[in-house]
Amino acid sequence: MTARSKFRARSVEFLTTILFCCSAVAQDQKLTAREVIARIQQQVGVPWQSDTVDTFKAGNPETVVTGIAVTMMATLDVLQRAAASGDNLIITHEPTFFDHLDISAQLPEKENDPVLRAKRDFIEKRHLVVWRFHDHWHARRPDGIEAGMVHALGWQKFEDANDPYLFTIPDTTLEKLVADIRSKLGIRVVRVVGDPNLHITKLAMAPGASGFTHHAEALGKPGVQSLVIGEAREWETVEYVADAVTEGKQKSLIILGHIPSEQAGMEECTRWLKTFVSEVPVEFVASKEPFWSPQP
Repeated sequence: MTARSKFRARSVEFLTTILFCCSAVAQDQKLTAREVIARIQQQVGVPWQSDTVDTFKAGNPETVVTGIAVTMMATLDVLQRAAASGDNLIITHEPTFFDHLDISAQLPEKENDPVLRAKRDFIEKRHLVVWRFHDHWHARRPDGIEAGMVHALGWQKFEDANDPYLFTIPDTTLEKLVADIRSKLGIRVVRVVGDPNLHITKLAMAPGASGFTHHAEALGKPGVQSLVIGEAREWETVEYVADAVTEGKQKSLIILGHIPSEQAGMEECTRWLKTFVSEVPVEFVASKEPFWSPQP
C-alpha cells in the first residue's frame, strides 16, 4: 500500500470515528420537559407573563422527553393516542381538567370526581407531562391561533391590512360560505343563524369563546355581514343575531364549535415548534370534534 493510500484509509477511518461519536452524543442528549418549555419561552417573541394559565398541569417537569404531542385540547382520547405513539410531553391549548385554571373546585366531588380521577390516573400511570400553551400563543403578532386558521381556510389574500380578523371575500351566499368552511376544516356539525341566501362579501372571525362584547363589536364593524366564531352563550350573541335578522339587517352567525374554530392554530404551533426542537419527534394530535347530528 502506498503512502497516499494509507493516508486516505486513515482519513476515512478518522472521519468514520468522528461521525460515530457525534451520533452517539446526539443519541445521549436528554431533553427534559422543562427545557422544552424554556425554549418556547425564549422563542415565542412576547414577554413572558407571571400571571398566566401557561403552566404545567400534570406530571414531573424534569421528565426526559421521548416525544411531543401538540393538541388543541388534551382530552383522554388525545392522551391515549399520544401515549401510544411514544409521546410523553403533551402541549395543549385548552384546559385538561375541565376548568380554565385546571382546578376541581366546580366539581361536586372535587378531586374525587370519577371522570377527573380516571384521567389523572392515566396521566400518572403513563408518566405523561401536560403543559398548557394558551395566553402567549394568542399574544403573538399575528396571533398564533388566528394565523393557523387563516392558513387552513386559505383566506390570506382576503385579510384586512389593518385588522387581521376582518376579511373581504368574493361574493358568495351564506349557505355556500358555510359549506366551504365546513369542507376545509372537516367539521361535522356547524350551526348557522341567518338567511342561507344572504350575500356575503365581508366577514369577521372570532375563534374560540371571545364573549358577547367582542362578538357585538365585530358585528358592528362597517359592512360586516357574517361573524364566524367558536362558541357563544345562546341568550347573548345568538339571540342578538337572530333579532338582527328579524329586523331585516344583513347579519349572520356561523358557529363552528370551540375545537374546530382554533384547531388549525395548534397545527401551526406544531410547525413552529419543529423549527427549534429537533432532538425528539414533534407531532400534531388532532382533538376530535365532540358533536354529531343524526341523519334526518
